[in-house]
Amino acid sequence: MSKIPFTPPQANQSAFNCPICHAYSNQSWSAGFALYRNSYTEVPSVEFSYCHHCKDESVWVNGALLYPDSSQAPLANADLPDEIKNDYDEARNIINRSPRGAAALLRLCIQKLCAHLGESGKNINGDIASLVKKGLNPQVQKSLDIVRVVGNEAVHPGTIDLKDNPKIAIALCQLINIIAEQMITQPKLVAELYSQLPEEKVEQIEKRDN
Repeated sequence: MSKIPFTPPQANQSAFNCPICHAYSNQSWSAGFALYRNSYTEVPSVEFSYCHHCKDESVWVNGALLYPDSSQAPLANADLPDEIKNDYDEARNIINRSPRGAAALLRLCIQKLCAHLGESGKNINGDIASLVKKGLNPQVQKSLDIVRVVGNEAVHPGTIDLKDNPKIAIALCQLINIIAEQMITQPKLVAELYSQLPEEKVEQIEKRDN
C-alpha cells in the first residue's frame, strides 16, 4: 500500500506534517512581533507557521519548534505491539530535548521487536544474526543494525555525536517504522488476504506445495 511519507516540521518550509494535527499540509509563515512602548516591534528570532489544514499556529524560536511541545518524528507504526509503541512514543516525545535518550529508547524498541519476532531479546546482535539466517531482508537487517549501533553509541562513549542532534534520532524513528512495515504490517496484510481465499483454492495450493 502506498503511503504519503512523513515530512518532519522544519523552519521556513512550505509544507510538512503539522506538529498539531499531524496532517501533511501547506504552511504559511509570519514574523513575530512584540508590543513595546505602544508600538509593535518585530522579533527576528520568533516566527509562526500557520497550518492550512487545522487552521492553527505553531511557534518557532531561532528555527526550533517551541510550541506545541511536539516531536518532529513520525508517529509509530500502528501495528507495533503496545509495549514497543509505548517506548517509541516516549522516545518521540523527548527527541528534541534529549536525542541521546531517544536513541537509547529506540534501541530498546529493537530489542523488544526481536523478541516479538521470536528471538531471545537478550542480545540484539545475536538476534539479528539469527534473523539473517532465517532469510531476513538485507535492507531490514541494515535498518536494525543502524538503530542498534547508534543506540549503543547513545549509552556508551562512541564516535557518533548525538548531543543536540535530533535529526539522527528522527531518522531512527523512521527506520523503526520501516522495520515494522516489512516485518509486521506486510505479513499481516498478506495473511488476512490469504485467509479470504476460497477453502478449495487453499487446499489446491497446499497440495501443489506439498
